[in-house]
Amino acid sequence: MSDEQDRRHDPDAPEWRHDTHGGAHDEDEEFDLEDLPGDSRHAVVPARDSLPERIYLLPIHNRPFFPAQVQPLVINRERWDETMQRVAKTPHHTVGLAFVGEAAVEGLAHDDFPEIGTAVKVHKLQGEEGQLQFIAQGLQRFRIQRWISREPPYLVEVSYPREPVDAEADEARAYAMALINGIKELLPINPLYGEELKHYLNRFSPHEPGPLTDFAAAITSAKGRELQDVLATLPVLARMQKVLPLLRKEIEVAQLQSEISDQVNAQMQERQREFFLREQLKVIQRELGISKDERENDVDTFRDRLESLVVPPKVLTRIEEELDKLAVLETGSPEYGTTRNYLDWLTSMPWGVHSQDQLDLAHARQVLDRDHDGLGDVKERIIEFLAEGTFKGDVGGSILLLVGPPGVGKTSIGRSIAEALGREFYRFSVGGMRDEAEIKGHRRTYIGAMPGKLVQALKEVEVENPVIMLDEIDKMGQSFQGDPASALLEVLDPEQNVDFLDHYLDVRLDLSKVLFVCTANTLDSIPGPLFDRMEQIRLSGYIAEEKLAIARNHLWPRLLKRANIPKKRINLTEAALRQVVEGYAREAGVRQLEKQLHRIVRKAAVQLLEGDQASVKVSVKNLETFLGAPLFRKEQVLKGEGVVTGLAWTAMGGATLPIEAGKVHSLTRGFKLTGKLGEVMQESANIAYSYVLGHLAEYGADADFFDSAFVHLHVPEGATPKDGPSAGVTMTTALLSLAKHHAIDRPLAMTGELTLTGQVLPVGGIREKVIAARRSGIFEVILPDANRRDYEELPDHLKEGMTVHFAKRYRDVARVVFG
Repeated sequence: MSDEQDRRHDPDAPEWRHDTHGGAHDEDEEFDLEDLPGDSRHAVVPARDSLPERIYLLPIHNRPFFPAQVQPLVINRERWDETMQRVAKTPHHTVGLAFVGEAAVEGLAHDDFPEIGTAVKVHKLQGEEGQLQFIAQGLQRFRIQRWISREPPYLVEVSYPREPVDAEADEARAYAMALINGIKELLPINPLYGEELKHYLNRFSPHEPGPLTDFAAAITSAKGRELQDVLATLPVLARMQKVLPLLRKEIEVAQLQSEISDQVNAQMQERQREFFLREQLKVIQRELGISKDERENDVDTFRDRLESLVVPPKVLTRIEEELDKLAVLETGSPEYGTTRNYLDWLTSMPWGVHSQDQLDLAHARQVLDRDHDGLGDVKERIIEFLAEGTFKGDVGGSILLLVGPPGVGKTSIGRSIAEALGREFYRFSVGGMRDEAEIKGHRRTYIGAMPGKLVQALKEVEVENPVIMLDEIDKMGQSFQGDPASALLEVLDPEQNVDFLDHYLDVRLDLSKVLFVCTANTLDSIPGPLFDRMEQIRLSGYIAEEKLAIARNHLWPRLLKRANIPKKRINLTEAALRQVVEGYAREAGVRQLEKQLHRIVRKAAVQLLEGDQASVKVSVKNLETFLGAPLFRKEQVLKGEGVVTGLAWTAMGGATLPIEAGKVHSLTRGFKLTGKLGEVMQESANIAYSYVLGHLAEYGADADFFDSAFVHLHVPEGATPKDGPSAGVTMTTALLSLAKHHAIDRPLAMTGELTLTGQVLPVGGIREKVIAARRSGIFEVILPDANRRDYEELPDHLKEGMTVHFAKRYRDVARVVFG
């Protein structure tokens, strides 16, 4: 590390510090020529004979020192104290300064020192706080002849070369005059060069070109190596030829700096002038009565907004009252800001502004089919909803509830409805919302009060009949601040939202023309009164064929476009895409499918960049190199005595649910349940046990089987909570299979709830359960007879190849299972 770097990193131990422009010493430094010994007051450079032949050396780093300089220097006391003590003991008090550039002080070798340096006289040597300060008076160039000590303190034997010049030669005088003129030109431009430089300049003349040239070089900001080259040039004429370009460059930089400073000052003066003129103009206009102040401008702005609106009379009365209040308030008062914000919201509402509905069923079908594959029954339900609106003239005031597992496209369906109608779309999530003020606004008496989300939505869409989506309505919370679900009752009730009252606006808003679309994953957590106000549309998830179409037509092109990768660079085969669907993304929605396809795009991008192939092919053979081992294997349907496959509905879609019944021992009678079953399923199990116990002989089993049998009923995946009223038939069949010693040897699944008298009750989630059966390769199912209508409403592609038995009583189930 160099001395200069040492000084920067250790502020308490600076190495060298001197003026970059050299010629004048710091105004704060005390320096008096009376203190110079001998005749140096009258001659800057003493006679050559009075200079010592041996001198100590000090290295300097940022720029060389010139003979024409007199300047204060600061050095590191710990490193150079011994050197300066020895210099102080010499009769001549002379030390040599040598420019070593960026070389580190600790590793300096004699080869790092230049051959030519400057001998300086040391004046007023002082030490304080780890530093040594002295005034250096440049004397003469020296040339190192021999090294006496190559370790600090450095001691060398030197000679003082002569500087050949013909001062009277025309060329030398011309260069000298050019240097003097350049220095004089620089003085008024750069304020760094003060009055003292003028006194120095008066000492030089064209007849003394050597000191003049050194002085001109010292006041430039040239790099250290360039200045060392000047210092090492002994012929004065050649030296002047090198210094004059450096001086001219310094003048150009100073002129540019001066121009920039003048421009900045001119801009500042112009702005100040404009400011004063504008203030004067305001005063003049106010005196003449032809100007408006801030308050009048605000009032005019609000009145201009009202011209294009159809404001209800009561609201208009409130606005006029607030405008009258605003006209008498001081602009600096807090009440003025509150009133202004209130008027800003009132006049920003789209009073009487509507967008024209596009009640075109063909256009609506085109938009829905373009944005979504599958969901045929959902699309048809939306078309029916729009067709009804065509006869009414509008579709306002309706509340749709889209229910389905995550990732099935509920939010995007809402956006497609808005586009099909040609309406503005606004979405906000109510999931986790705990404050009813988010819906109905804050009272204006509170600091930082804001209107509710619905008012904010209307302000943003600028129409009274947008499509507003309330996302995650099943995840609202409650707190001491209120119940937002109850606050939504007024919003979503067509009989009440005609006069919706926001606490901040405190005027009635008509929300009857808004089409509300709500989304939810489950219905359990939605309060009954709120659910009663909605029209339910269920999105049950996708089968493999629908997922393939979605991935091929939407997900894969969108991922490639987002990554800016041409389609031909990554070739994903149809078989590989099907394997992704079946082996890595079996959930009801397509969110996991999109994540897996995104992994393929990322890894393929790496191969395209690191390899030299033009494209990457993703097939079934190399799919595992992109996605790893499949997450799902081919589901094996459990078989054996007492083993039956049931069908269940979950928030993530349908699932197969095997149920096992086994005889533990014959020592005593008993019944045990495991599998983390909820209260409803435990009740179903007890009903099934009681029913089988009372009807063993009817179904051809040993009537005494359970008298001495301890039976264990288990639902696998015991860590997963399970609850629901649809497993009664399945549990009964498992117990009867155990008692009859009759295993079900074919793929068969069933669902339904059972009563003690053997009645099979209807259940929900028929679509999801049928999809789950198909996904597991089961094409024979038993459903409650009361669900026949639900099954018949399923799309044909779900019913294709399915064998469905409908049961009113359990004997119908037993007939199908046991023959």
